Amino acid sequence: MNVKEKDNKFIASSYARFPVTLVSGEGALVYDDCGKEYIDLGAGIAVNTFGYSDKKWVEAVTQQISKLSHTSNLYYTEPGAMLAEVLCEKTGFKKVFFSNSGAEANECAIKAARKYSHDKYGDGRYAIVTLINSFHGRTVTTLAATGQDVFHKDFNPFTGGFIYAKANDIEDTIGKIKENNACAVMVELIQGEGGVMALDKEYVSALYDYCQQNDVLFVCDEVQTGNGRSGKLYAYMNYGIMPDIISTAKGLGGGLPIGATLLGEKVEGTYTPGTHGSTFGGNPVCCAAALSVIERLDDTFFKSVKNKSKYVFDALEGAKGVKSVSGMGLMIGIETERPAAEVIAKCREKGVLVLSAKTKVRLLPPLNIEEKQLEKAIDILKEVLGK
Repeated sequence: MNVKEKDNKFIASSYARFPVTLVSGEGALVYDDCGKEYIDLGAGIAVNTFGYSDKKWVEAVTQQISKLSHTSNLYYTEPGAMLAEVLCEKTGFKKVFFSNSGAEANECAIKAARKYSHDKYGDGRYAIVTLINSFHGRTVTTLAATGQDVFHKDFNPFTGGFIYAKANDIEDTIGKIKENNACAVMVELIQGEGGVMALDKEYVSALYDYCQQNDVLFVCDEVQTGNGRSGKLYAYMNYGIMPDIISTAKGLGGGLPIGATLLGEKVEGTYTPGTHGSTFGGNPVCCAAALSVIERLDDTFFKSVKNKSKYVFDALEGAKGVKSVSGMGLMIGIETERPAAEVIAKCREKGVLVLSAKTKVRLLPPLNIEEKQLEKAIDILKEVLGK
């Protein structure tokens, strides 16, 4: 059996894979088992921040894996402490909890919000308001937090206590907070799986102010939007706010699994020994990988992300076959005249890998993609869209 046949026989059938077996890559280029080259505008769904086989990332991983690959959280390790320090220094948050994925980082955020409220107000103040069209993960609890009916089937009963408000409707959102005596709101500032839609700044500002005035925790899900993807280190920095909690993952590890939940001043002491944990959270190799990523994300780098973003928006807005372009930074959604699945397949035939988000084509290239590669890929995409 070849790889595809073995996969189909032995791996759970939960993925509708594209008919491609990838074997190697460098930067934004990746190669299949037939030697065909692709420009990857998906980056492992916003994971490969510096593309494939990044030299600094590989060096950090190999150095750490040769020293200490894993130990339990009963002991201190240097990579985790260093990564937490850098994250706090770059953001102003006070504490970090490490996990292995975005869903776990969101679970940690949810538990922190509820424990903070319980510690301060007692029983009954546990509801969390999320937004319609949001996506927060695939565990039973994070599916419950997700504001899309399509995800609320097959796995009942879901965790209770989540209320869904209309995005960009401040009256509806504040009304839901009041009606349900909510302890927190949790939002994606750019809804990713929901269609790459950035929230209005006026809405975010008004919601943030209300939360600050009423001791409702403001939680940002930065799993996909974080680590430079929006053109700043974290998307909330584009909105002039300081959340109480943020969750992040994906691009943080640059290709290895790591999640992080950053806790602000209000909640920095909420977790005490035994109240939360993770066997693999803070793994030294994953933390070393993440440190090699996060240390390189500075203002000069963000400027290049914004320049590339402007190029893509300018090239696609008004182009033939394009209805609209949405998003921020290098997290971009394209509403197309042709079905997105057709566009994705034709791009793949021509050597460009793109993704979908609902009915849109989604672009999440490595943040350091070379300009010539990006231009070539966008030219191919435009050619496909225009037919």
